[in-house]
Amino acid sequence: MSRSSDENSSDPYIIVGLGNPGKEFRMNRHNIGFMVLDAIADEFGISFSRVKFKAVFADTNFRGNKVILAKPQTYMNLSGQSVGSLLKFYKVPLNNLMVVYDDIDIPFGEIRIRPKGGPGGQKGVASIIKRLGTDEFPRIRVGIGRPPGRQDASSYVLEDFSEDEMIELNEVIDRSTSAIKAYIERDLNFSMNQYNTASGNR
Repeated sequence: MSRSSDENSSDPYIIVGLGNPGKEFRMNRHNIGFMVLDAIADEFGISFSRVKFKAVFADTNFRGNKVILAKPQTYMNLSGQSVGSLLKFYKVPLNNLMVVYDDIDIPFGEIRIRPKGGPGGQKGVASIIKRLGTDEFPRIRVGIGRPPGRQDASSYVLEDFSEDEMIELNEVIDRSTSAIKAYIERDLNFSMNQYNTASGNR
């Protein structure tokens, strides 16, 4: 069920992509949240030209809704500092916050949209949960797959996507941005029903 425009416009939507600042991290698997935010900013025709709340951010209107895009600059493990400041300033309900991040427990090429959940080992999400005191906020978990062999997960996520992965990366990002727009324009359930992917269902 879609929301009315009056319902939509009452509170802004805050979309947060997680990653690490700095050119050396730009194409890391851990930075897929930043990549998704960059893609949707390009689509909206806006740029991350403002710095506040320990984040670079941009805002716009989409289908009558105010939308704030934010990329915390605290480094991944302290993301909660930025997200907590954003929510405190804008005073939005938690269901108007969506966090986009990498997940090694989901195969590369798949995304999972969820209304809540634990961090699953993702330290940026753990920081947000600790700062907010709850895990009940929407999120898009973008699959990056598990490291091969005995490679340590912490080194794997800080590597760039492989050449083979780059071929499919744009499709994954496009699906994620479409899910975000559906969440804003319609609601979370619609986005989940339309864009959640599972093995064998892509």
